Amino acid sequence: MRIDPQWLREFVNITVQERQLADDLTLAGIAVESVKEIDGRLLFEMEIGTNRPDAMCHYGVARECSAIYNIDLKPIKPTLPNPKPAAKSFPIEIEDPEGCKRYTARVVRHVKIGPSPASILERLKIDDHGGVSNAVDASNYTLMEMGHPTHAFDLDKLEGGKIVVRRARPGEVLTTLDGIERKLDAEDLVIADVVRPVALAGVMGGLDSAISAATKNILIESAWFDPVSVRKTARRHGMHTDASHIFERGADWGATLLACNRVAELVLETAGGELEGEPVDAIAGHVLRHGVWLRRGEVLRHLGQDISEKSIEQILHRLGFQTEPITGEVPEELRSAANLPREKKAATIESISQATGLAPAKITELMAASRGWGPGWKVTLPTWRLDVEREIDLIEEIARIHGYNRFENRLPSFSGGVVELPNAAKEARVRSELLALGYNEAVSSTFISPAEAQAFSSATPVILANPLSEEQSAMRTSLLPGMLAMAAWNLNRGMNDVRLFEAGHIFELNGDKSEERRIFSIGATGNAMAPNVHTSGRAYSFFDLKGDVETLLGGFELPNASFDAHTSSYFHPGRSARALADGNTIAQFGQLHPDVAAARKLKQEIYIAEIYVDRLFALPLRTPRYQPFSKFPAVDRDFSFLFPESITFAQIESAARGLNIADMQNFRPVEIFRGGSVPAGKYSVLLRAEFHSIERTLRDDEVAHWSTQIIKALEQLGGAQRA
Repeated sequence: MRIDPQWLREFVNITVQERQLADDLTLAGIAVESVKEIDGRLLFEMEIGTNRPDAMCHYGVARECSAIYNIDLKPIKPTLPNPKPAAKSFPIEIEDPEGCKRYTARVVRHVKIGPSPASILERLKIDDHGGVSNAVDASNYTLMEMGHPTHAFDLDKLEGGKIVVRRARPGEVLTTLDGIERKLDAEDLVIADVVRPVALAGVMGGLDSAISAATKNILIESAWFDPVSVRKTARRHGMHTDASHIFERGADWGATLLACNRVAELVLETAGGELEGEPVDAIAGHVLRHGVWLRRGEVLRHLGQDISEKSIEQILHRLGFQTEPITGEVPEELRSAANLPREKKAATIESISQATGLAPAKITELMAASRGWGPGWKVTLPTWRLDVEREIDLIEEIARIHGYNRFENRLPSFSGGVVELPNAAKEARVRSELLALGYNEAVSSTFISPAEAQAFSSATPVILANPLSEEQSAMRTSLLPGMLAMAAWNLNRGMNDVRLFEAGHIFELNGDKSEERRIFSIGATGNAMAPNVHTSGRAYSFFDLKGDVETLLGGFELPNASFDAHTSSYFHPGRSARALADGNTIAQFGQLHPDVAAARKLKQEIYIAEIYVDRLFALPLRTPRYQPFSKFPAVDRDFSFLFPESITFAQIESAARGLNIADMQNFRPVEIFRGGSVPAGKYSVLLRAEFHSIERTLRDDEVAHWSTQIIKALEQLGGAQRA
């Protein structure tokens, strides 16, 4: 919304410049997003919280200025002539007191509808209103000025001489001012005459009773409508208007008569006419605003800085609150209630709780300790501040007007020292490695369904006694269900390249006790290398994931590290592996089993990994070690072998490394070939051993001897050397 600072100065004698005013309002919680020059004037672009409808107008912001600068706020006092006696009364009947607690109306006759004067049109331009007519513009002007929606009907188009506030009846329709015919719902609150609806209460007026150039007599209405009712009606009909914006957030019950009179004053000034009769003020109920007890000691305890009693009272009074000082003793209401029988005491405590906003437990505590109160005030809340209900709300009002920037910068007292968690460095290492590898950290729900808990773990799940739903009734036994859900969420929204990781706890039942373990999970799908004009790209594969897992594990000292293919049933049996250290499973990873992926409607290959950090973090981080380059040449030897498919490279490498050849620095596969001249059930592999010493040049006979040892070891493994 936009605010004209010059309009504010009509209510408060502000002496600071516009830029300073914008800063001061923002520091007080009434945010000025920007200051713009529009049509030759400076305007504030405001961001008012949804809980502050009272500040969504010029007078509301002026009230804030009054409190910030401690300057008197000029009241809005419409000047009206003595009304002409009405020939007959114009009754207001409220059939739905829950939907409408107050409805105020008054009649102006013999008006002359025409354009508004330039002074009003200029201010309507602030909110991009072009001006409709003097009667309609008076309503819009009042909304911008004091923030209470009003409406004007063509009195001669209202049938039956009466206004009825009721719910819509079956089959009723209403053509609203935007020209759309709307079928009304039985839950819609409407303003009606004796025959038909003439307006959607709190949202928009009807076209059939609208002001036109031929209008001579008007009825001005101002009301209070239930926020929930207005919100539901506006959503049901797909409407959002200036009026509904205020009513949905809570209008001022006490402003209906003032707003009605203000519109009448503007109509008389711009359209002439005669005021007829006294205003009709139908009250079906009150918006009760209980008193709140504000304790002096609580202000100091929460804010940590002493603010004088005079300043506190001054701030509250400027904002519209009324204060009544109380002594340091327990208030009489509590003192007398302390001696009541148990049954009556409980009822009295509940009554005091509703009247003061204090919790029943706090009231009981105050009853027991006559010295536990301290000096303070009983604060009466204004009808326009529906967001203030408790003592802490009042303390917040004091803090923001006093100025957050005026509080001392100091840390809370702390007697201990910062203690780093035992595995903080190791977890930071894993997390930073994953981020560097291109994965994004994500967080999933701790709750899953019992079926998923059993599908991804053999552990007994912890079942919640009061779950949110059946799908969230068990504590997770694995991070994979959440990881797969997050991957699916991205894929369903067109994000085909996904790299995610999550660090979290899993839970399982061990006897009668719940135990938890920390786990890292990884999920990936899509392209390992995106296609471009130079290449067709490459899909993410098992080997990409294996490389990333090896990079993570490479940061730790892994004794007797090895890989095998013994993985859980939810992994693809031919595209998964398990990492071990001293025979303990450190991680398992691979492609998600196609059946599991199909059940979850995942159309891409999904690769997942589980890192069991409780076991991994039991190992020390790898310490970088310096090793100088050899000054002497290296010698490579290649070996071409046929092996049965059952022989893995891990076995081949183990056989070669088991020879303990000190100068064999590297042993790796170079090529693998299947088919062609290679018999079924076997594969051909080209192996390369690299020898070099940091002390001398190796002799040919030494390398030949080592090569013979390697050939013999591989033949004993079941391999056959190829010519």
